[in-house]
Amino acid sequence: MTPRNLAALLVTASLILPALPAFAQKAGTTSTGTGSSTGTTGTGTGTGIGTPNTGTTGIPGSTGTTNTRPTMASTPIFLTGRVAMDDGSELPGPVTIERACNGSTHTEGYTDMKGTFGIQLGNEAGVFQDATDSPSRSSMSGMAPGMGGGSGGALSSGSSSGMGGSQDRMLMNCELRAKLPGFRSQSIMLAGRRPMDDPDLGTILMHREAPGEGSTVSATTLNAPKAARKAFDKGQELLKKNKPADAREEFEKAVQIDQAYAAAWCELGKLQAEFGDADMARGSFRVAMKSDPKFVNPYLELSMLSLNDKKWQETADLTDQVLRLDPFDYPQAYLFNAAAKYNMGEVDAAEKSIKEADRLDTRHQYPEVAHLYGAVLQYRKDYAGAVLQYRAYLKMAPDAEDAPTVRKQLESLDKLTTAQK
Repeated sequence: MTPRNLAALLVTASLILPALPAFAQKAGTTSTGTGSSTGTTGTGTGTGIGTPNTGTTGIPGSTGTTNTRPTMASTPIFLTGRVAMDDGSELPGPVTIERACNGSTHTEGYTDMKGTFGIQLGNEAGVFQDATDSPSRSSMSGMAPGMGGGSGGALSSGSSSGMGGSQDRMLMNCELRAKLPGFRSQSIMLAGRRPMDDPDLGTILMHREAPGEGSTVSATTLNAPKAARKAFDKGQELLKKNKPADAREEFEKAVQIDQAYAAAWCELGKLQAEFGDADMARGSFRVAMKSDPKFVNPYLELSMLSLNDKKWQETADLTDQVLRLDPFDYPQAYLFNAAAKYNMGEVDAAEKSIKEADRLDTRHQYPEVAHLYGAVLQYRKDYAGAVLQYRAYLKMAPDAEDAPTVRKQLESLDKLTTAQK
């Protein structure tokens, strides 16, 4: 997402914390993108706080050659990690690790019975491609031509066929996720990943799908007329080209053609907010919510505006609804909820929400979770716990605007904890 200056001052009693901007998972994070779950909700994707993602990352380009074998040597990319259930239960068995690029999916490998996995991109040894994998012109499914080889087997030592062209470019719109029937998983964006990066991806959580839960993809999209979908798709392409004004016009066309097109209303609302038209954005998000009550994204987007305006009760109500629809994909919704309830003096409820945000943010994409968690613990007079959270925050965001203030808080708390020993 493009950055949005959504900040809220957290105040309870004499404790004052600095600005807390809005952000999203999936791409980082899940995204509030409306076309698929590959965006960053979120407001995506996987990025830090204050940099929401529109779910409109670029599409890898072609090298202009029809040869699917590598044209240049490239160092293999190894990835390791762990898959776990979000409720703490044991996995029912080995889980497939798949890569999704531009709508195409490809099996990369498998976990062991304990959920650990290791894969090598560009290595086909020991991997069975099932019938649900999307076809592609090359075995590196969904990637641009020129990237040779296939997908990696778990902990495989088979020889790599190599990767041709620019790895950065070819992984630009790819994500890694776990796959098990009846469950959905967090996603890890592969854009920008390099061979020498730390291979450990951390923990990927899986959630058992339940009837009545919401979706990041609106059901109204399937029913939209062809002309409306054409305008919507053109708007998305214009966003990728960094032409928000032109994209806004296309989304306006889409909702004129189909006034119940929730995804288009949501995208239009985000751009209206970007251009400073907050009242218009609120109206667009509310139309989207009315058109598709189970579409999660407009609730989350509207909660950002409410947080920015310090409308704590509205923020709490909206994020409560997000979490009823989807208790898994949006740790930022738990953070917004905690911030609102903290400011309303509902510290018990705030603590419950911030713990959930901390549990779901397995890769620590959102440093402000630690900041607010520390504030809650400080309010509880658990100074040792607050110190640990503030230190974690400063480690994750050492150059944050509020870092000097947090360091002063930390110094004071260090003195208190030393005196208590």
